[in-house]
Amino acid sequence: QCPWDKKQTMQTLRHLTIEETYELGDAILDDNLVEVKNELGDLLLHIVFYSKIGSETDDFDIADVCNDICEKLISRHPHIYGDVKVKDEEEVKQNWENIKLKEGKKSVLEGVPNGLPALVKANRIQDKVAGVGFDWEKPEQVFEKVKEELAELEEEVSTGNADMVESEFGDVLFSMINYARFLNVDPENALERTNKKFINRFQYLETKAKKSGKTLKDMTLAEMEVYWEEAKSL
Repeated sequence: QCPWDKKQTMQTLRHLTIEETYELGDAILDDNLVEVKNELGDLLLHIVFYSKIGSETDDFDIADVCNDICEKLISRHPHIYGDVKVKDEEEVKQNWENIKLKEGKKSVLEGVPNGLPALVKANRIQDKVAGVGFDWEKPEQVFEKVKEELAELEEEVSTGNADMVESEFGDVLFSMINYARFLNVDPENALERTNKKFINRFQYLETKAKKSGKTLKDMTLAEMEVYWEEAKSL
């Protein structure tokens, strides 16, 4: 009966769902389980909302959504629900991608959403191709690739070719994200934690400047560096 609810479509809800997903991600990163619970509830509401819209056009309902995911999980876990034997997690991932290809996918990369942030997308691309065996064997090999890409970036910077600098910079980022995967580091989480760390330290600097009766523009870099080092020690 809510007038706002009645006006919603899948298109109008889309950006709100993305926002809720990021809020859940923030709560997980902050290890705030109360907020994780709350944000999961918000996302669950969106799932029900989409299903309600789908039922009103006779396309699908919440039961169809639940049945489809159950069928998918059974199909993609033959080592649980069938007679397939696997020795480790890597074989499970390889089977998962092979099954998706048998289901009609033309490429293992079809499942990577175009709308993903570039850093997250790079991580998913690398994870998926690794699932079918296209991967380095050792972390040391990946780190050598990182150094190789850095050298190529340095070379292009010296030439002043902006397009090539951008291209090589992208290669450096891509190889670093791949190295993170080999170190079992989530690059998105790692970068966001660094963002939060920088924000906290910079806000400390702002607070100290204000207490001293100054603005940051009034301070020299050397003066700001003193407060920055204080913030790092907290």
